[in-house]
Amino acid sequence: MRIIRQVRQKSFFWTGVTGAGLAILGLTLLSCGTATTAASSGTGAAAPAAALGTPQRAQARTAAEALAAYAEGLVKAEAERLAAAKGWGLRKAPLRPPAPPAKKAQPVTEPGHITGEGLPAVITRVPTDDKVVFLTIDDGAHKDPGLLEMLRELDIPVSAFLSDYVARDDYDYFREARDDGWGIHNHTVNHRELPRLSASGQREEICDQQDTLEEEMGERPVMFRPPYGAYDRETLRAAASCGVEVVPLWAEEAFPDRIEWGRPDREFHPGDIILTHFRGSSEWSGTMPDMIRRVLDTATSQGFAVARLEDYL
Repeated sequence: MRIIRQVRQKSFFWTGVTGAGLAILGLTLLSCGTATTAASSGTGAAAPAAALGTPQRAQARTAAEALAAYAEGLVKAEAERLAAAKGWGLRKAPLRPPAPPAKKAQPVTEPGHITGEGLPAVITRVPTDDKVVFLTIDDGAHKDPGLLEMLRELDIPVSAFLSDYVARDDYDYFREARDDGWGIHNHTVNHRELPRLSASGQREEICDQQDTLEEEMGERPVMFRPPYGAYDRETLRAAASCGVEVVPLWAEEAFPDRIEWGRPDREFHPGDIILTHFRGSSEWSGTMPDMIRRVLDTATSQGFAVARLEDYL
């Protein structure tokens, strides 16, 4: 699945593409390569191979072979993803998200939340009309290798919000997740209810975790989620002081056996942020792959794809 992940990193997406569709794409790319080679020869049109000089024929052959190999790799990777969907017990293969926006959204604090100049935006959904939702996982307590394997094989993006007190025993797990394309963000050091702390106590919880994640992951997060979704103005001030730009809360919460909906229609809406947690069967009536299966089956049945939060914010 590395080819598909590389394609995502190049912002080259398909929605609901089949293996046959990828094969057609490969042939299209191949013909484009031939036309490009002809154009570079100065003819302005595709020239017969015999009319091309030896260096041009070699260039055309090399480009054609590279494009053919690339298209073949895409077809193979997509076939593997479809097989993985069946192997993991999904009703259908997850939908592919559309290409991410050329310009990321500027989040604005939603009504009912604290706002003010210089404070990070507090949101429960990303401002987009795309039929996409975003899966986020909190704390880092249960480190299931099966979760990484499932998401890797299905090529599903996830954003993790880590608390150091449960993540610190195995940051290698989250480095592996990061290398798979996960976003890694801040969920405080000790998972305290922040409004109960002093301003300095809140800053310590948030900013110390910013420092830890920068050291462990090589990048300072710009997103932060307060434990329990509880925050006050001092929380936002503390977060802003150490580089936080967005506070994503959530519209739905996912479990292996159910989804808790934030709206009476019990439907996903474009841009919804889904919350879940790193938990095992001892805490849940199921496993993390069970939870992923429920989210993906529900999203697919409603016509939604899971997209990468960091591509939109």
